Amino acid sequence: MPVQLQPGTSQYECTYACNEIMSRPYNQSRRAERTAETRRRIVQAAVDLHGTIGPARTSLSMIAERAGVQRHTLYAHFPDERAMAMACSGHEFERDPPPAAEAWRAHAPGPDRLRAGIAAIHQWYARNPRLLACVLRDAEHHAVTREVSELRFGPVVGGWHAVLGEGLAPAQRAMLHLMLGFPAWRALAQEAGLDAGEAVALAVRAIAAAAP
Repeated sequence: MPVQLQPGTSQYECTYACNEIMSRPYNQSRRAERTAETRRRIVQAAVDLHGTIGPARTSLSMIAERAGVQRHTLYAHFPDERAMAMACSGHEFERDPPPAAEAWRAHAPGPDRLRAGIAAIHQWYARNPRLLACVLRDAEHHAVTREVSELRFGPVVGGWHAVLGEGLAPAQRAMLHLMLGFPAWRALAQEAGLDAGEAVALAVRAIAAAAP
């Protein structure tokens, strides 16, 4: 858009006006970058707290303090606890997405598919043990955590069950439900001390043994 100047405008005023107009996109870009960086810092602070003390015990004031921002700045990005929880869960799903069940259809229903799926799920659990433990614990009694967990995890876990449960008897699907849970992985890998291969093999055997 051409610069409109009044007749009689001095060379200095013309130069100043042109520089100001040319600098606007740069300044707008810098402001957008600073806003995005502030948002990232707030989300990371929330994730860190959720993975240590849990989302139920994490207040917005604690997040603001950890992120090094004022509360009004935090509220400008995240007006309430639910918005904060959605941002955190979205950030973590983008950073380390849970396994996609459709990939396991490359294996026929049965032991090979179960091994592929359970191994991928266990690996994901092993990469995110503290955060998952805190979130799943708090989802039992904290309404916002439960709502967001169901929204984020529900379709994913439903996909796991649908693909891995193909061809299984009802009792086997019930055992599959247990073996896909985070508590089962923790019991096998952390409490029993099994390595990844041993834990997967035991889970597959337990599912097979549940056949009538």
